[in-house]
Formats: sequence, structure tokens, C-alpha cells
Amino acid sequence: MKKTILSLIILLGGCFTASAQKAEQTQEVFDPHWFVGAQFGAQETVGEIKFGDLISPNAQIYGGYQFTDLWALRLAISGWQSNGGVEYADKHFGYKWSYISPAADVMFNLTNAIGGYKPHRLVDVNLLAGIGVNFAFNNSDAGDARSLLLEDIGIDFFRNYWENNSANVVGRFGGAVDFNISKRVALGIEVNANFLSDCYNSKQAYNCDWYINALAGVKIRLGKATKTVPVVVPAPMTRIDTVYVTKEKTVTVHDTVTVPEPLRRDIFFSVASSKIVKAEMSKIEDIVAYLNRWNSAKVYVTGYADKGTGSVKINAEYALKRAEAVANLLSEQFGISKDRIVVDSKGDTVQPHEKNELNRVSICIAE
Repeated sequence: MKKTILSLIILLGGCFTASAQKAEQTQEVFDPHWFVGAQFGAQETVGEIKFGDLISPNAQIYGGYQFTDLWALRLAISGWQSNGGVEYADKHFGYKWSYISPAADVMFNLTNAIGGYKPHRLVDVNLLAGIGVNFAFNNSDAGDARSLLLEDIGIDFFRNYWENNSANVVGRFGGAVDFNISKRVALGIEVNANFLSDCYNSKQAYNCDWYINALAGVKIRLGKATKTVPVVVPAPMTRIDTVYVTKEKTVTVHDTVTVPEPLRRDIFFSVASSKIVKAEMSKIEDIVAYLNRWNSAKVYVTGYADKGTGSVKINAEYALKRAEAVANLLSEQFGISKDRIVVDSKGDTVQPHEKNELNRVSICIAE
């Protein structure tokens, strides 16, 4: 009975060990994907009235594509209502109008830029900047306020009044924070500031008109946002027994020489970048440990670029920069002698991986 229980424990332990080894041989990396979202909130139309007095409802829907772990492009359509006001002789004259504003935004993931890509990160902070068109309409309230003020006091506060509709180019910038519930779904908040022509609120102020949107909503990632790729694990060291033969006898000396297997590490980069992100530093440290353990070993660093982006000339430059970035880090930060580092570059003429984005890489082989 005891032998049976012991056998089961050993078998289970072996299963757990095999499972752990298998898990260590793969890793999750970023996968380009589409996303959509919807948000609701409030808008403050900045004017000559005290901040907070011109709040109105606002909504936004959007769809976009996350090209890399840092950069995304989205098309957003926002709109609902804007408010304006005039204060004169302790009286407040308020008015409102409707609008819809499609815009194209570039988004930059600040969290991944600082801390490297992590598939299970709970919070992502993005910066955004974009340009679009604001189509405004239903401005009859401003016309009524204008007529009333002209009749009462004879002053035209609406020198940029538009009657039926108005179209203006709008620029904007802001930030968004996503709280990741899962790999596909995130709840988030966004604040964006929009600036456009002085005609927007019908008044003349000789500067840009502004409105600020504060929104909350849900974001859904379509398809797979990550994928699993293999991690190359070095083979175990090989023991060589040295045999000495003399006239009297043969003597075998064990473990006098240990021959290391070559160590390979793939250092991945973002598109149009030769910067080594924090998430790849553990691989650099593996190479350093290997070279420090084996003083006669060298590391061969070969840079690559993907064929899916850029030109042959640009890709050749990025491939070389990626190889040099690894070599410089090894020598300058970790003190590895330059004569132990061999740098090469293949540009996009060789694609070592099937997936296009995995070819933004420096392949390091220490032996």
C-alpha cells in the first residue's frame, strides 16, 4: 500500500513538472487586432461664462486597429449638444445647439512604452491626438437670444452667428485609461479637449473656441489580442569524461570538462524601433550569465526587419540598429568585451519567423 501511494505521488509530481516545463517553453506576445467601443459622458463648452455653467450631454462611438503594443489608429464619432451663454447686467442668456463630429485619432500606449508589454496588465494609459470635422446644427436658440439682446439693449453679442448649420475643422488631444476586465473587454474613462473656429459658439472672441469631453464606457477587442510563441530553451550541459592511459593502468577522470550547448535568445522589437524594452531584458541577462560562465564563449548577434512594413533600405537600417542596440547594451551596461560580440544584419532579406511582426528581432546565439 505504501509503495502504491509513493508511486502515485511520484507520478503526480512528474506530471506537474512536465506541465511546468511546458509552460516555461512558451510565452504570450502582442497580436495586432481590431477594437470597438462606446462611451457616454458630459461636455463643457468653454466660453466667457464661468466654468461648469455650460455642461451638456455627450456620447462617442469608435472603432480602430491596434497595430503594435504602442500604436493604434481609431475613427471616432462624437456628438450630442453644446451650450453657450451671455451674461450682461447680472442676467444670464443661455442657448444650445447640436453637433456631430467624426475624427481620426492616433493613440499611444504610455504604459507599454514605460514598462514593456504585459498581456495580463490590469490598467493601460493611452495618449491621443487627432483631427476631424465638426458639423453643427439647430442653432435657433442663439438666434432667439441674439434678437432679444438687440431689442433690449441694442448690442450684438453674436457677431459670428450662423443660422442653419456650420462645419469646422477640429483638432483634439487627450488621454484615456482602460481597466482590463479580460483580454477582450475593458472599462475606461477618456478626457479629450477639442479646439476649432471662433465661429462655433456664434460669438466673436478673436481666439479658438473649445469644448472638453469627459466620457466613460466599454472597449471590446475583436479577435485575439495575444498569441503564444515558443521560447527557445537551451539544452543541458554535456559531461565529458577524460581517459588517461598509462603502462600500468587506465584512469578515467570524471567531470573535468563540461561543454556548453549553444544558447539562443530572440530579442523582439516594436515596429520602426530599435529600442530594447524592459520585457526583453531577462533574455539579455541570460546571455550575460552564459558569457560570464563560459569565458571563451562569444555571442553572435544578427538583426532582422519584417517585410510587411517599410522599404528595403529602411529595413536594412533598422535591422542593423537592432543588432547594434543589443551589442552596445552587452558591452556598455554589462561589461562584455567587444571582441566577444559579433554583429551582423540581414535586413528583410531573411525572415526567420513565419509571423511578420516576429521578424522585428535580433537573434543572439552564444557559443
